[in-house]
Amino acid sequence: MQPGKLPQQLLASLLTTVGSSDRSVVLGPGIGRDAAVIDTGGPKLLVAKADPITFAADRIGWYAVHVNANDIACLGARPRWFMATIFLPEGASSALVKSIFRQITRACSSLGVALVGGHTEVTVGLDRPIVAGAMLGEVERGRLVRPDGARAGDSLILAGGIAVEGTSVLAREAGEALRDAGVSARTIAAARKYLIDPGISVVAVAEAVGQVVQAHAMHDPTEGGLATALYEMAAAPKLGIVVQADRIDVLPATATICAALDLDPLGLLASGSLLIATEAADEAAAMLALSDVGVSTHCIGKFVQRRGVIMISNNQRRPVPRFERDEVARFLSTQG
Repeated sequence: MQPGKLPQQLLASLLTTVGSSDRSVVLGPGIGRDAAVIDTGGPKLLVAKADPITFAADRIGWYAVHVNANDIACLGARPRWFMATIFLPEGASSALVKSIFRQITRACSSLGVALVGGHTEVTVGLDRPIVAGAMLGEVERGRLVRPDGARAGDSLILAGGIAVEGTSVLAREAGEALRDAGVSARTIAAARKYLIDPGISVVAVAEAVGQVVQAHAMHDPTEGGLATALYEMAAAPKLGIVVQADRIDVLPATATICAALDLDPLGLLASGSLLIATEAADEAAAMLALSDVGVSTHCIGKFVQRRGVIMISNNQRRPVPRFERDEVARFLSTQG
């Protein structure tokens, strides 16, 4: 198989073999389910998430904290505790270890998260470091946002532009290739900064929504980009989505880089944006709250009863493209 997520059909078949008689498991594994929810008997539910960082080498510790925290926040929960397993290639310097550790602690501090443990080792066969993170959080019982909670007729809001993460990764990992493709140094520099501004965290965005409405579902587009996230968000509640292409905000450097490298921004790593399903009557309040915290926001579509994820562009309807692997992974695999 090629680098990237497992094919959705294969993953779905594997998950059919997973079951649990443990009644404390409120939300277990499934397509479109990026975190688990466990009832420990107290006034709050425990939310758990695990995700590795494999594409990026630069600022890998920062990525690891934020991508895990994002999935906690998508369930309406507050990220609280983080653990990191760090695999280093042979010959790694102590300076590299210190840098990754510093990135992790600073990212945790920025979110008010406690680093509570993990593991570090030098591993045979690696050509770059890998950080596997695990984040725990809490949510009040009545505030849990389920990934399968969207309903037919719900508005679909996109908070933030796409694709912050993928654009920054390409600028940081493939700067020479971008220059060879005619991308200006100014655009590459701007794209590198996307990691911090607007940034890949959606924790504050999810909190802002939760303060004014009870979202039916939230999902942060990651590997496979916005397109894959749309399919995952539709699969969880077994609904369809109709999307207006002209309402999708593609960030300026993203558009330039994708055009230069012949990549589709819809399939590009997209941490930094957030998909939100709300009752149509709550759409305006949610969008106003996001605007108040300085986030660009568009209602890009609706959930429908009929299955399928459809995009309307120039008055034509077509299925949203599917990506066997993320466009970042596809491009980087071609680089020697």
